[in-house]
Amino acid sequence: MSKAEFKPESGLQGLLFRAGLILFFLILLTLFGLFLKSLEAQQTSPSLPEKTIDAQMQAEVIDSVSKALNEVYVFPKVAKEMEKYLRKQYGEGKYKDLTSLDQFCQKLTQDLQEISKDKHLGVRFLTDEMIAKFEGDTLTDEGKENELEEKRRDNFCFKQIKLLDGNVGYIDFRCFSEAADAGPTAIAAMNFLAHVDAIIFDLRQNGGGSPSMIQLISSYLFKEPTHLNSFYIRKSDSIQQFWTQAYVEGPRLTDVDVYVLTSSYTFSGAEEFTYNLKNLKRGTIIGETTGGGAHPIDYKILHHLNVGMTLPFGRAINPITGTNWEGKGITPDIEVPQEKALDVAHLKALEKLLEKTKDPQREAELKWAIEGKKVLLNPVKIEEKKLKMYVGLYGPRKILMENGELYYQRENRPKYKLIPVGDHWFMLEGLDDFRIQFVLDEKGKATELVGHYKSGATDSNKRSK
Repeated sequence: MSKAEFKPESGLQGLLFRAGLILFFLILLTLFGLFLKSLEAQQTSPSLPEKTIDAQMQAEVIDSVSKALNEVYVFPKVAKEMEKYLRKQYGEGKYKDLTSLDQFCQKLTQDLQEISKDKHLGVRFLTDEMIAKFEGDTLTDEGKENELEEKRRDNFCFKQIKLLDGNVGYIDFRCFSEAADAGPTAIAAMNFLAHVDAIIFDLRQNGGGSPSMIQLISSYLFKEPTHLNSFYIRKSDSIQQFWTQAYVEGPRLTDVDVYVLTSSYTFSGAEEFTYNLKNLKRGTIIGETTGGGAHPIDYKILHHLNVGMTLPFGRAINPITGTNWEGKGITPDIEVPQEKALDVAHLKALEKLLEKTKDPQREAELKWAIEGKKVLLNPVKIEEKKLKMYVGLYGPRKILMENGELYYQRENRPKYKLIPVGDHWFMLEGLDDFRIQFVLDEKGKATELVGHYKSGATDSNKRSK
């Protein structure tokens, strides 16, 4: 069979082509979102209606699932193997005790994944109310609007955008929403970070999403049109390519260092974004090996059976490696527990910026931030009896101890927990631009408190007698 290869085009034809691709994946990801919500409801809602089935209905479900697999699943031979395994299990009576459609679907999913190792592939029980939201395999207009409104209320998964010490940008988003809907939100986020010296993308809680959003965000990171990824579509025996966009709204961040945070939960589209940047040598990946799901999916509704399927219909093909991350996940460049990934990435960004700078003031600011980040990654421990010797009044400043830990307070201002930097140095939790140092006499008694500011200024107060 011949393979139709699609390449980026210019003018009206190119715009129509890209619009068609975005609409295509918009529909798929909307359906996938509904599937995830239905799964969550099944796992958390004790009032989900039950549906009892018999051996005949089990056979009907297996027939319909097998037909869909053989028509659409990305690997035809594996589809046949899965069908054979399901029928063998049924023939041997392995399903005879499963009278709940929900439990039967869960078991089918386990058996399908046992053969395919495909984490995108699944069979789910759908209630009559869920089925009513679909016309064929597509959401009704009302269902689409309800889904879109939910995404708006969730800010299209964009949870946090901020500046970290050292002018390092940070963006935390939990999915890749469709660019047709979430484009303005993503553009606003990237423009907010337009003048950073490094950027951290936090994908530790990102389960995937739309290729159109991957394309949009990636376009801010490259100067020239860049081939990001391709999808092979089994049914049409064709290749669909995805490139960065020739135009973005606002400045590009083509000269800043990029860091991507990952966890074992990072999956699907979030893995594509990570895999693309890693192989294009455009980002440093920090965290844990990702989940390992590289297949785009369709959603199949078996209306008469109250069953839905997530059905992988293609596979990702990276233009550099010629393969993908399916079943393997992506190994980070720097492997650390996911809860430490942000601090490690921030420290690496600061150290790299320090290597580049020739500005003495900028150098001092970066060293200040690096020292603080190293303390958070490798906490300094000081015995409680040593901490007690700092307790007291230092002019308008007060050092007190609560539950074995030191706190700093100035007059009636907020109270801050002290984090040891060394025996006589402390940072203030939640206050990044101020630290304190205790001056000791020859007997080891604290006699003075010196305040050190990020700007380089200092002030001091003698200890009250």
